[in-house]
Amino acid sequence: MRKDFDPAQLAPNAFYHLMTATVVPRPIAWVSSTSRAGVDNLAPHSFFTVASAAPAVLQFTSVGRKDTLRNVEATRQFVVNLAPEPLFEQINATGADFPPELSEFDEAGLTREPSLKVRPPRVAESPVAFECELHSTVGFGRSTVVFGRVVHLAVNEDVLDGDHPMIDRLRPLSRLGRDEWGTLGDIKELARPTYKSS
Repeated sequence: MRKDFDPAQLAPNAFYHLMTATVVPRPIAWVSSTSRAGVDNLAPHSFFTVASAAPAVLQFTSVGRKDTLRNVEATRQFVVNLAPEPLFEQINATGADFPPELSEFDEAGLTREPSLKVRPPRVAESPVAFECELHSTVGFGRSTVVFGRVVHLAVNEDVLDGDHPMIDRLRPLSRLGRDEWGTLGDIKELARPTYKSS
């Protein structure tokens, strides 16, 4: 037997908690941006995925008008850093609602690394950084989906096998429901089948 939920009959916050507990695991875009005043912001966003491979476009969602969204709209640039398991505490710390004049890099004790093609810095401790220029945004109620065109990708050599990033070296975190986070866990391999007509 199932229990039914009608989004139209529930408070938005109640349905948000249902969605985030069941659309799991969700990868984390650890987004660095820079304000017009020059303050570097860093925040995790767990509504995140690839929007397009060619052209290369990433997307993340800002729920509410947060510093990340304001900075990206103002400067049209940002960096998506991988959120790896060894930085669990720092990633969580950057999710706090710091005032715009404070930098999460400094508050969480993280190191800025200059980007190659955009102004916002990378997180030096993160093994992967996608430098992005704003493509467009789409609003849905209180949420804004941000699309960023990838203009440069930097990957630490120690997580690569040749040119291939190894998942067991990346050790990405994911978000689950409530205050729950996911780690990599077991890895399974299965080749994608092809259809052969008779």
